[in-house]
Amino acid sequence: MNITTRLKLSLMMFLEFFIWGAWFVTLGTFLGNNLQASGSEIASVFSTQSWGAILAPFVIGLIADRYFNAEKILGILHLAGAFLMYQMYQSDEIGQFYIYVLSYMILYMPTLALVNSVAFNQMQDPEKEFATIRVWGTIGWILAGLSISFLFHWDAATAVSQGLLKNTFLLSGIAAFILGIFSFLLPKTPPKITAVDKIKIGDLLGFDALKLLKDKNFAVFFLSSILICIPLAFYYQNAHPFLSQAGIENPTGKMAIGQISEALFLLLIPMFLVRFGFKKTILVGMLAWAMRYALFAYGNAGDLSFMLIIGIALHGICYDFFFVSGQIYTNSKAGEKYKSAAQGLITLATYGFGMLIGFGVAGWITDNFKMLDGATNWEMVWIIPACISLAVFFLFALFFKEKNKTKEEIPVIIKIQENEYQLK
Repeated sequence: MNITTRLKLSLMMFLEFFIWGAWFVTLGTFLGNNLQASGSEIASVFSTQSWGAILAPFVIGLIADRYFNAEKILGILHLAGAFLMYQMYQSDEIGQFYIYVLSYMILYMPTLALVNSVAFNQMQDPEKEFATIRVWGTIGWILAGLSISFLFHWDAATAVSQGLLKNTFLLSGIAAFILGIFSFLLPKTPPKITAVDKIKIGDLLGFDALKLLKDKNFAVFFLSSILICIPLAFYYQNAHPFLSQAGIENPTGKMAIGQISEALFLLLIPMFLVRFGFKKTILVGMLAWAMRYALFAYGNAGDLSFMLIIGIALHGICYDFFFVSGQIYTNSKAGEKYKSAAQGLITLATYGFGMLIGFGVAGWITDNFKMLDGATNWEMVWIIPACISLAVFFLFALFFKEKNKTKEEIPVIIKIQENEYQLK
C-alpha cells in the first residue's frame, strides 16, 4: 500500500470514530441536563444504536453491495449525518431529538462496515496491514474525549449547567461534514455483487448460522452474549451521568482511559487464549463486568476516586476478553461456509437485540431507584448489573464445556488482529 492511500485510510478511520466518540459518551448527561429526559426516555435514545445495528445489514446488503461504490455511499451518509447532527444541536425537546438521533443512527451504523470495506479493498494482506489503519479509529475516539474535557471544557459542572454539552453535536457534525466530503477522495471500492444477483434476507442477517445453535456450547455462548449486553448497556447509558454527578472532574477525558485500556488488553488476548482457552478467557471478561460495577457502586469522587478510575480502566478486559474472544470463538466454530453469517448473527444478537433489551432494563432501573430527594440511587443502579454479570458468569461456567483446542483453531487465535476492527 502506498503512503498516500495509507494516509487517506488512516484519516478516514480517525474521523469515523472521532464523530462517534465526540457525542455518544456524553449523551446521557446531555439528555438529563439539557432536555430533562427521564431514565426511560434516555434508554429510548440510546436504543437507536440497536435499531441502527439491526437495519445496517439491509443498507449494506441491499444497496451498498449492489449498486454504488462504498466510498460514495459513505460520503452521502456522512453528509446527511452532518445535517442531522446540526438538527440535534438545535433540538430543545426530547421527542424532536429522538426523531433526529434515530434517523442519524440508521445512517451511521452502516458506515462502520463501509469504512472496513474501503480499507480491506486496498489491502493485499489485511492481517498485517489492517491493525495499523484501524488503530487511528481508537485514537480518534480518545482524542474526541480528551478535547471535550481538556480543550473545550464542555463537561465541567458549570459548562454542563449552562447547556454547553450540546456543542458536542456541532463538533461531531463538523467532523461528519469533513469526512463526507473527504470520502469522495477515497480509493474506489466498487459493489461486490451485481444488482441482478439474487439476495436473501436471511443471508443479510446471518440466519444461515442458526444451524450452529445445534451445538450446545455455541448455544450457551450465544445466549450469554445476549445477556451480557444488559450490563454493557448500563455502562454506555449511565457511566458519564454517574461520573458527572459523583463530582469527577473532566469525566469525558477520564472515560477515554477505557479506550486506551481496550487497545492495550487486545495485545494480551492471544496469550490468554493459547494458555487458558476460550472458556477461561471469556469468564475473566464476565467477571470484570461484575468487578467494575461493584467499584462504581462503592467508589466516590473523594478518597475512593481510584475505585472509579479502576472501574473505567477495566473496560479493556470487559470488552476485549468477552466480545473479541467471542468473535474468535464464533469464527472457529463456523468454518469457511458460515463464517460471515455467524459474525453477522452475533452482531445482530448483541448490538441489536441484546443492547436493545439492555438499554430498556437500564432505563427502567434508573427510573425506579430514586432516593427521597429525587437523586438517583447509583449504588443500586450499579449493583444490579453487577449481579446480572455474575449470573451470566455462573451460567456460562456451568453449561459451557470447552473441548481441547484443535489445530485448526490455533491460527485463528494467533491471527487476532483480523478481528480488531470490531472494537469501538
